[in-house]
Amino acid sequence: MINLDDTIVAISTPPGEGAIGIVRLSGRNAVRIASGVFRSPKGKSLEDVPSHTVHYGVIVDPREEEIIDEVLVTVMRAPFTYTKEDVVEINCHGGMVPMRRVLELLITAGARIASPGEFTLRAFLNGRIDLSQAEAVADLIRAKTDRSRRLAMEQLRGTLSLRIQQLIDAVTEVTAHVEAYIDFPEEDIEPATMDEIRDSLMKVIEEIKRLSATYQEGRYFREGLAVAIVGRPNVGKSSLLNALLQTDRAIVTDIPGTTRDTIEEYLNLNGLPVRVIDTAGIRYSKDLVEAEGVRRTLQAVEKADLVLAVFDISRPFTDEDRLVIERLNGVKAVIVLNKTDLGHQLQESSLPDGFPVVKISARTGEGLDNLKETILSVALKETETFEGVMVTNLRHRQALQNAEEALQRALQGLSEDTPLEIVAVELRDALQSLGEITGEVTTEDILSRIFSQFCIGK
Repeated sequence: MINLDDTIVAISTPPGEGAIGIVRLSGRNAVRIASGVFRSPKGKSLEDVPSHTVHYGVIVDPREEEIIDEVLVTVMRAPFTYTKEDVVEINCHGGMVPMRRVLELLITAGARIASPGEFTLRAFLNGRIDLSQAEAVADLIRAKTDRSRRLAMEQLRGTLSLRIQQLIDAVTEVTAHVEAYIDFPEEDIEPATMDEIRDSLMKVIEEIKRLSATYQEGRYFREGLAVAIVGRPNVGKSSLLNALLQTDRAIVTDIPGTTRDTIEEYLNLNGLPVRVIDTAGIRYSKDLVEAEGVRRTLQAVEKADLVLAVFDISRPFTDEDRLVIERLNGVKAVIVLNKTDLGHQLQESSLPDGFPVVKISARTGEGLDNLKETILSVALKETETFEGVMVTNLRHRQALQNAEEALQRALQGLSEDTPLEIVAVELRDALQSLGEITGEVTTEDILSRIFSQFCIGK
């Protein structure tokens, strides 16, 4: 059960040593609790200081008057705070011992430890931000590229919320018309009015479709494009990973089977975070460890958004290469012909049709820029931006799809002279689905799922 009467506290900076560590409180008693353990050299009480001011002093254990740390304390009073509650932030020295001692003192003084994401949950429940903006906070924290950061910042500023509200307003207007005719059954809907209602619904459906279409690209920028590098042993998969990362991340030898497990690293391609996965070579093996590596490779292929199928262009096509090709059925892939610096013996007619082909040398770097451009074009070619608004969250996409389906049913009902009461139910279902995105319609279960993914202290 969500309790807004408590004052919550948490360490809001990452664990470990650092110059500064922040302990944050929020709630109606935040200032009083912090004042009980704070001592100012001028004898001032935090309960008497103006809002949004910073004060130097020490944190003491009131039981023994032992000085715990030298601090700066920021006092911010409601409603102009992150949570719209009184907030106090104590800037300690960055070691875990002083921060934990300060945290323990505040808990003893009456605060309770915050749940993951509870500060942001309170910001949502107190009306400072809506649910989509709250989720954007987590996206902003996890952003791996500047483009990902900008997308999260746009959502935090409310661009998606504004678009959803426009859709809600349009559906609400149609619903009001339909329910007005339900209240006055003796009045028939004029043909011109019916045409206007249908046109309005079709426009909303079209906008929802366009907004939903941005999800795939939005997900890539939010979560990262998963790219699996696959091929038979010794075609240069690990060398390709190292070349893309411009570092010796993977061990490279001439011994087949050197890579026994998947290796993952992130790469920034023009602002797109790419999670590159180096895999064990695909071949039949009686070695139990290598066989397990191959099994994990096949799992990586199934889960990847894009596969880089690597072949050694300097050697003839082999049966093991054929095993790789068999795994590309139904997969979005790029054929990578590596080792161009060693000559050309592989017959390209042996390769499958329908995939882009890029020739490279992982050793010299030849063709790598072309490969990066191909990865971007293949991954993003089916997506479009929607006037700066982009859906990055699966929950949002599912809600949009549910709203679209309900509106389609309402539109069909109007065309088939279905009773208006049933049409109104479908319109209400659409409104509920759209409301779930911003949190106008929500449940404690949905909130728990969303905010459990946050770090404690945010």
